[in-house]
Amino acid sequence: MDVGIIGGTGPAGRGLGLRLAAAGMSVGIGSRDPARAEAVVDEMTAVWSGRIEGELLGVGNEEAAGAGIVVLATPWEGAVHTVTELAGRLEHKVLVSMANALMREGREMLPLVHPRGSVAAAVQAALPRTKVSAAFHHLPAREMADLDSGLIADVLVCADDPEATTETMSLVERIEGLRPLDAGSLSQAAAIEAFTSVCVTLNIRHRAHSTLKLAGI
Repeated sequence: MDVGIIGGTGPAGRGLGLRLAAAGMSVGIGSRDPARAEAVVDEMTAVWSGRIEGELLGVGNEEAAGAGIVVLATPWEGAVHTVTELAGRLEHKVLVSMANALMREGREMLPLVHPRGSVAAAVQAALPRTKVSAAFHHLPAREMADLDSGLIADVLVCADDPEATTETMSLVERIEGLRPLDAGSLSQAAAIEAFTSVCVTLNIRHRAHSTLKLAGI
């Protein structure tokens, strides 16, 4: 597999996996329950088989962690626990965290202050031998999962390791309509993750599926 998505059966993981497979990559959609992952992949391929240039596979999280580059798409509450169990498989690899610590209150989504500042920073602290980056936070899952949505967006990428930044930006570039922007070190992940609450709140209030696009760069 080119890419493995840990916890990939959720909306965000499905959308990203579909886009990467449509771009010609071999993608493993991971789950604690491999049968669940296979069922999700069957659903996706039933709709988009004619548009998938690469390969979509339903696999366990452990197998997903063995891919060339790995994405963490679990709910934020279980992110650290999940990667800690897979630490051996993730050593020296690039691991892209796309989790956001958010909670809904009425018609607003609010950011939660993580003890380490961000989910990505917590993952890096738990996996000191892994090259962690943060990316894909502001992409609407429904639009990602619809190859006909005409999605155009900027993706902010941050990491402390130069290789993690480079590989993550290259991954973003594989997806049509997405532009990666180097946003600096992993310390920036706190602001990036928190801003997702603003994006989701706007979408709730305006019944939209907006994306982030920065002018002047």
